Amino acid sequence: MRYSKTILCLLGLLSIAFGAVAEDKSSIRHDEEHYVLLAQNEKNWASDDKAIDRKLAEIREKNGGKPPNIIYVLLDDVGFGELGSRRLNYYNGYKTPNINRIADEGVSFMRMYSESVCTPTRVAFTTGRYPVRTGIGATKVSLTGGGLSGEEVTIAEVLSEAGYNTAHIGKWHLGDIEEAWPHNQGFDYAEFPIHQQAQLALMTKDAEDAGVVAGQRMESRGNDFVLDESLRFNPAHMVVGVEARKGGKATEVGIKPGEDWTQAKYREMNLRYQDSVMKQLDQLADQDEPFFLNYWPLYPITFVRSGIDEFDSRNGGTMAESMQEVDAWIGEIIDRVDELGIAENTLIVVMGDNGPFLAYLGVTGQAERLHRGGKGDHLEGGIHVDAFARWKGVIEAGSFIGDMIYVGDLYTTFARIAGATKFIPRDRIVDGVDQTPLLLLGEKHGRRDYLFVYEGDVLRSMIKEHYKLHLAPPGKNPLLANFYNLLTDPHEEKGQTKSESFKSAIWTSRTFNNMAKGHMLAQKKYPHRPQVHAEPYTGILNLRPETLALKKTFMETNMRQRAYLESL
Repeated sequence: MRYSKTILCLLGLLSIAFGAVAEDKSSIRHDEEHYVLLAQNEKNWASDDKAIDRKLAEIREKNGGKPPNIIYVLLDDVGFGELGSRRLNYYNGYKTPNINRIADEGVSFMRMYSESVCTPTRVAFTTGRYPVRTGIGATKVSLTGGGLSGEEVTIAEVLSEAGYNTAHIGKWHLGDIEEAWPHNQGFDYAEFPIHQQAQLALMTKDAEDAGVVAGQRMESRGNDFVLDESLRFNPAHMVVGVEARKGGKATEVGIKPGEDWTQAKYREMNLRYQDSVMKQLDQLADQDEPFFLNYWPLYPITFVRSGIDEFDSRNGGTMAESMQEVDAWIGEIIDRVDELGIAENTLIVVMGDNGPFLAYLGVTGQAERLHRGGKGDHLEGGIHVDAFARWKGVIEAGSFIGDMIYVGDLYTTFARIAGATKFIPRDRIVDGVDQTPLLLLGEKHGRRDYLFVYEGDVLRSMIKEHYKLHLAPPGKNPLLANFYNLLTDPHEEKGQTKSESFKSAIWTSRTFNNMAKGHMLAQKKYPHRPQVHAEPYTGILNLRPETLALKKTFMETNMRQRAYLESL
């Protein structure tokens, strides 16, 4: 990780104090900024915790001693201001009545932060840790031979230890190696694509014919100067969707040897996942144990209009249309939960994983909303997302929460309501803080007012309260950093002028400096883990011949590169 020399030279000022703090090995280890808040709020938090314990005990007693079920739905590329109200629907030109219903019957999180791209957000939720700590700070679109380490302790593993049945359906995108897959990371059952929509919805003939990708296929244009045929490969030769059970081997489904991957197959995959979610919901609800159902749809990401029979939104974009379909699917889940009579013991959370994919604004119908930026940006438009939760009889209907919450907080929060906090590891930093008070006590009971925002493995900005610091680029003068007041400058533009930036910098810079120092000092004691690497696609029983050939080429290339590096 790279920081300015000015910040690094200040690290020594805290080293003695940091080392002198006796560590409570029975407690979850958080980042240093958490302890700044704890020192000032410990008494109030302890009082809240007693009230929360009483409420959770009452809920469990009311439900025959059974802990709450959890359904978590993570939507791709849905930023803040896309969903949740008829007014926003009208403005955006499409309808999401079922997600709006969750907001009406539950709570709207007005300040939910994700990571800026899909894989890091999924890592943060799954592990409760900033992705950079796990070695997976970036999104990959092809074969890498890497993924989530088996040493990470996932939310599914934590809940499994507490007696939960667990299932994952839909996008995973945490690696193409066996140990990274959900059925090896705590889930009893899983259906998922190994990769993601770049393979499934973009690198296809349908997408190239529609003009949303170019040059992927050799037959799309003449080229008399090709020397390296490996530049282009058929994405259908990569593994697509698989099914597996905990500890077992996976089986590829949805494609036969020699078949191409098409938009029609992509749609079939999405429909299959929705059907599987409903079946899993019925099966899980029929068990004596509580359940955790993790549903990460591939839709609403779609770029080709041929996948939609009839366009009926005013927006007209491909993602606007598929968002309406996803909303109907979510409505099916809500209705089934109500029909099964488990609504008062089931927490449902629906949220976006990052901001809109601005590279495809025209065809998808997405746009910048209140905030500037989108997918991949440390700007608010990339990390500030819509999020809603419903828990009938527990969460106040139609309520709002303005407290800051981070996607990684759900890891610790879900563990708390499940009675599984003791299974969270104590030998590493867990960035997710327990936000159960927000669910049970409401607004102004949050336990976070800060966030470190990364792009890949580079710290790009820091947030404290409603102030945001954009760090100067690595190697640049730290005086080039800009300060923003997000309440008066949600577009993060005024702070680019020195006069506006100075208004906040003159009194917040000390706090931001201390935040950075504490954050880096904690890393010295708890270093980031490197990403694990292994042979891809092991553990799949029925690899197609074309997939075996693609894997062989990948492995040979890696061996050549490794041999070259070892010869240096």
